[in-house]
Amino acid sequence: MSGLDRLWAGWRSSYIESVTSGPGGDATPGGSKDAGRSGCVFCAILGSGDDDEATHVLWRHSSGLAVAILNAYPYCSGHLMVMPVRHVASPELLEPSEAGALWEGTSSAVSALRAAYKPDGLNLGANLGRAGGAGVPGHLHVHVLPRWEGDTNFMTSVADTRVLPEPLDVSAGKLRRAWPAAGGYEAPAGGS
Repeated sequence: MSGLDRLWAGWRSSYIESVTSGPGGDATPGGSKDAGRSGCVFCAILGSGDDDEATHVLWRHSSGLAVAILNAYPYCSGHLMVMPVRHVASPELLEPSEAGALWEGTSSAVSALRAAYKPDGLNLGANLGRAGGAGVPGHLHVHVLPRWEGDTNFMTSVADTRVLPEPLDVSAGKLRRAWPAAGGYEAPAGGS
């Protein structure tokens, strides 16, 4: 097996078990309006009534069907997630309008990250189900994160450490200013 080294990240298994155990972590995949909402961290944030700055919500689709939010445990500065508002576990369960809103938000996130961070590349993806690595398997979310040649996000695997040069509030400000819709972040009418 020349040329292939293995990094052991044994901590990852216990992390995944800790964030997916309990109500909502592996909620009913059918995505009914209230399925798993009481134990879902995303549903708790979106239903909290707190303003978008406090919850690091970056964008809300004009239809109210999708949002973008900073990852509270980012692999790098600017790591965000785009998700449907409805608690649903998998893309095939989305209504067409939700899928459209999710993809619009994902495309806008790519544009905002390119404008705000000038990365060499980007990672875009979704982890579906516990076995797929989802930390919150009951609520679909698409990760979008900037990458640079020689970046340091391997630290999470080798040292249970993340190297983040800026606080979440700074990342949120950069991304809101760079968000494509109307030249930047657009707060919902009558909301935060």
